[in-house]
Amino acid sequence: MSAELMKDMTTRMDGAIAALSKEFAGLRTGRASADLLEPVTVEAYGAMSPLTQVGNVNVPDARRLSVQVWDKTLVPAVEKAIRESGLGLNPSSDGDTIFINLPDLTEERRADLIKVARKYAENARVSIRNVRRDGMDTVKKQKAASEITEDDQRRMEGDIQKITDDKVAFIDSTLESKEKDIMTV
Repeated sequence: MSAELMKDMTTRMDGAIAALSKEFAGLRTGRASADLLEPVTVEAYGAMSPLTQVGNVNVPDARRLSVQVWDKTLVPAVEKAIRESGLGLNPSSDGDTIFINLPDLTEERRADLIKVARKYAENARVSIRNVRRDGMDTVKKQKAASEITEDDQRRMEGDIQKITDDKVAFIDSTLESKEKDIMTV
C-alpha cells in the first residue's frame, strides 16, 4: 500500500511540475519561441480551439513568429485571439500567414514577467503541498484503521516529506533559472 501511495503522490507532483514547465514556456524571454503562443485559443467553427489546431506556428528568426493558418477564413479570428491574449503582441497578416514581430523587452516588462513566473511557481508549490497533505491524511487514516504500525506511519510521513522537499527544491531551481533567462538582455 505504501509503494502505491508514494507512486501516486510522485505522479501527481510531477503533473504539477509539468504544468509549471508549460506555463514557463509561455513566458517571453527576449527571443522568439513557438511555445509563446501555446496558451492562445481561437474561436473557430463555433468552439474555442488551441491555436496549434488551426495553424502551424513557426520561428523564422529570433525576433519573429509566423502562424500559417490552414483555413483563410480564420485569419481574422486568429489575429484577434493573439492581440487579445494579454501577451502584448501585435500581429499582422499577409493572406493566410500571420506575422508577429516581438518587441524588445523593457526593464519594466521583465520585472512584470518575473512576478508572473513567481506566481506560477507559487501555484505549483501549493499543488505540491496539497498532494503532500492528501498523502499525510491517507497515512493517518491507515494508522487509525490499524492497517499500518506507528513506525510505518513515521517512516511513510518522512518519505512523503522528503519527496515534497525534493519537488519544491526543483521548482525553486527552475524558477531561478527562468528569472535569469528573463533578465538576460
